[in-house]
Amino acid sequence: MSRMAHQIIEKTALDSADAPRVVLLGIPTRGTTLAERLAERIETFTGVRPPVGSLDITLYRDDLRGKPHRPLERTSVPSGGIDDALVVLVDDVLFSGRTVRSALDALRDLGRPRAVQLAVLVDRGHRELPLRADYVGKNVPTARTEDVSVQLVEHDGHDRVSISDGSGARRSDPEVDGSGARRSDPEEDGKDAR
Repeated sequence: MSRMAHQIIEKTALDSADAPRVVLLGIPTRGTTLAERLAERIETFTGVRPPVGSLDITLYRDDLRGKPHRPLERTSVPSGGIDDALVVLVDDVLFSGRTVRSALDALRDLGRPRAVQLAVLVDRGHRELPLRADYVGKNVPTARTEDVSVQLVEHDGHDRVSISDGSGARRSDPEVDGSGARRSDPEEDGKDAR
């Protein structure tokens, strides 16, 4: 997460006087938590905390017929809205790109941002749409049939990225913890993942 926060600061010039207004919008549930963590890190590094909101995409999904209904989450847009802001969408896993496409559709109904960027903790590949993340915690190659699960302390009691095959057998990625840091990175070892 620290590396992603630094990348956002550098790419958006967030620490300069003429920086655009940056808004972090998390895609529920874990994307919203990750957006809060990013905002905390950015504030630690710059003294400026970007506003954080939550963007529910449930009604914009193209797969509602094939899956059980998900409960609606609350969309919350920070005061000041998103018009003319640089919006960073935050999600836990980037896979086919369909969630991001749904988020872009939902965003269009909320206003007109200056630009939209994407931050994800895990990019697992296998895109079905021509999308890519601007900020990635970790690229984790997977088979299409595998499932990637991100667990965060706020929801699951611990930070972990797990990959399971179709049979449900799980393996944790030894290189990633919930902070997006490599476990072998001495700067992050032993520190709180938030």
